[in-house]
Amino acid sequence: MSSEYPQVVSQPAVSAGPQTSEQDPDREAAGHQGTSNDDARREAIVLVRGEAIRDQKSKPGGNSPPEDKDKSPKKAVSEAKIKLQSSLPSLGDDADVGVQKEQLVTRDGKADLRFTGTLLASAAPPSAPQGQWQEYRIYETNGGKHVFSKVTRSVIAEKQDTYDAEVFDPSPSSVPSKLLRGARDLTHSRPMSWTDAAVAFFGYDPLAKALYRKLSGQFEEHIT
Repeated sequence: MSSEYPQVVSQPAVSAGPQTSEQDPDREAAGHQGTSNDDARREAIVLVRGEAIRDQKSKPGGNSPPEDKDKSPKKAVSEAKIKLQSSLPSLGDDADVGVQKEQLVTRDGKADLRFTGTLLASAAPPSAPQGQWQEYRIYETNGGKHVFSKVTRSVIAEKQDTYDAEVFDPSPSSVPSKLLRGARDLTHSRPMSWTDAAVAFFGYDPLAKALYRKLSGQFEEHIT
């Protein structure tokens, strides 16, 4: 029976194990080439993915670029204050200068001042590029007193305007007049006037000088 299968017995069996280069050099070369191609593709994928991540971080149009985190949000502004700012140096009560009427002067931390009198002069800066400015006013009451008002405004809606005001009473019985009169008597100087009180309140900044110039030189120092 063995003679029926001469070829199977006589031919050497083919090994199923891994082949060496001597057995199939072309297949080994192809295998190395496939491995190197796979490695190259993996490296290309890694590089492409890395480049994509770097591009996304570096693009200014990202969702949250680092430079945007440092920017503070814009504050809301008041349309009414913007209108006042655009009309500087004009003020809403410019037409009331020299007109005797019922006046109301607001001040913070104290009672507001209501009186019948005249607005002698007012001043505001020609512009407010930073969105904040001051307004100075001087009133005279029918009783001979003077009222000095200083208002600080801002276009920022959440920032409240501030109001400061003082009253000068020339009567010798008033406490400020007594104190000033005593100090000036010691130095043999003239009694304090309302112009002195105005300078003590406003000072001599550029806006105050603009206010004083509207009062016919009463605040100038005359020398010989």
